Amino acid sequence: MKIRAVLLSSATAFTLLLSACSDQPEVKGSTSNEEHADHGDHSSTGDIREETKGLGFLPSFLEDKPEDMQLIYSAAAKNRELLENIPCYCGCGESANHKNNYDCFVYENKENGAIVWDDHGTKCGVCLEIAAQSVLQLQGGKSIKEIRSEIDEKYKEGYAKPTPTPEV
Repeated sequence: MKIRAVLLSSATAFTLLLSACSDQPEVKGSTSNEEHADHGDHSSTGDIREETKGLGFLPSFLEDKPEDMQLIYSAAAKNRELLENIPCYCGCGESANHKNNYDCFVYENKENGAIVWDDHGTKCGVCLEIAAQSVLQLQGGKSIKEIRSEIDEKYKEGYAKPTPTPEV
């Protein structure tokens, strides 16, 4: 239940703090820890991408971030099927070529189990809120289709164009 409470309070707090994606200064993650591969690359959009051995290893760019943000990143990575079916409404479909909300947190899942994380979500309250709400609703027993419908309805006005996520 702690994860549920943290996700819910995090989504609300981040929405208030970060109403949209921003161009905050970048902090290049350290890759000196053994669990991190030699990544820390920047994309053409300025987002940091960092590879770790797998789901159990969060990227170093999250080390100085609040615990609840780290929890949302972990939950997002563990709910790939869900978030690949949920669009993001922050404008990242056009600015970063994201296809869905999952892309805001994970750039690539490698065949060997390694994950290339993306720091886009650390700078975007909309991304964090959509992921947290979606995971909570799935844990509450809603189907992916129901969650998608609710997200689409909630963000249809006053937000950027959604990512080009196929219908469920």
